[in-house]
Amino acid sequence: MTAMVHDLGIRRGHALRAAVERGLAGTADPVVGLLDVAGVEHSVAELRAAFSTPGVEVTHTFAVKAASLVPVLALLAECGMGAEVASPGELALARAAGVPADRIVLDSPAKTVEELREALELGIAVNADNPEELARIDALREESARAGRPSASPVGLRVNPQVGSGSIGAMSTATATSKFGVALRDPGALEWVLAAYADRPWLNRLHTHTGSQGVPLELMAAGVLAAYELAERINEAAGRQQVETLDIGGGLPVNFGSDEVTPSFSDYADVLRAEVPGLFDGRYALVTEFGRSVLAKNGTVLARVEYAKSSGGRPIAVTHAGAQVATRTVFVPDAWPIRVLALDAKGSEKTGEPVVQDVAGPCCFAGDLVARGRELPLLESGDHVALLDTGAYYFSNHFAYNSLPRPAVYGYTVRPDGGVDFAPVREAQTQAEVVAESGGGLPPLRRAGA
Repeated sequence: MTAMVHDLGIRRGHALRAAVERGLAGTADPVVGLLDVAGVEHSVAELRAAFSTPGVEVTHTFAVKAASLVPVLALLAECGMGAEVASPGELALARAAGVPADRIVLDSPAKTVEELREALELGIAVNADNPEELARIDALREESARAGRPSASPVGLRVNPQVGSGSIGAMSTATATSKFGVALRDPGALEWVLAAYADRPWLNRLHTHTGSQGVPLELMAAGVLAAYELAERINEAAGRQQVETLDIGGGLPVNFGSDEVTPSFSDYADVLRAEVPGLFDGRYALVTEFGRSVLAKNGTVLARVEYAKSSGGRPIAVTHAGAQVATRTVFVPDAWPIRVLALDAKGSEKTGEPVVQDVAGPCCFAGDLVARGRELPLLESGDHVALLDTGAYYFSNHFAYNSLPRPAVYGYTVRPDGGVDFAPVREAQTQAEVVAESGGGLPPLRRAGA
């Protein structure tokens, strides 16, 4: 890692001022995503250190959905991470970023035959979601063997331990009726899983994913424990180490209330060591699939305040960051609140008495608010706002409401003298590109009666 300013907040402050000064969030491009490169490197190092155990092989993959940006995936690959992909597009992004096939895991719940065939031909690890998908894999493996090209892909089965829900139902993947994996507590499910492994000596992985935002560490560990105990039963029945790798997923929650990283990767690893000690005794290789927890704290959305107004006595700052970048926050604000920094016209944090106000976005519906009744120094036209902890999902998964363009994204590095170097991650989408992806080059539809 290069020499750097060590405090996350100080680095962010330098970057925000520099971004405004250089016009990265100006009149032409009034909203931009910023990613702290040194912070990303530090997060990956913390993850690797937390799980590092003598004699245990650990592959950390990054959930591509959390930042579907090729230069970011390439940076993570340079830091030693792989990629967890859940669609053909995400697989293409991982390959474009240079992630080696042996560090890619395919987890989509709706894999097509062609998607499975490609993964098996490339030697990518596949976690089957359900019995029908496993039957497809059977057929494809037989097909490749007959062609003289036996697949080298590790294959596992995703199981749902049905251990319960966290505080955000839509993000909880281990509920009784979750759409993911084989539900272990359903009648006959456990027997089917044991038979599936007995019939397939090549089935050598087991996968579960219990965590996500709002899920406590103890519930995450309970899901991993259920998978571990199942692997032990499978191996005992086989009389050998058939399940060689346990993929424990990711989903570590993020604290959106301050700069503090809590829970940390080491917090989670400590809980796992206490609750599932056999996980670290060297008999199993481990795979993780963290996403949000690697990048969230390292990203910021910076946007210009276009207008300041009031309604019903409530001040409203109308900015260029709304539902198109902060989709979850706008539509489910109680579950996804984010911190907002009030910045002046030069990008420095504003001072002054806090005033209760709304911070609105540019989308044409009344609920497009990233902060409601928030106490902040009064924002004025020409000021800026910074949406914190937005490095995962926020500026990489655009919601194209009102045909608003995808914003530019830059990585930044802060030098010891406080100078800032920016590197483009994604260029801002042009109006011509918006028109083109909306069918602008196609002939008009003809009237039905013409």
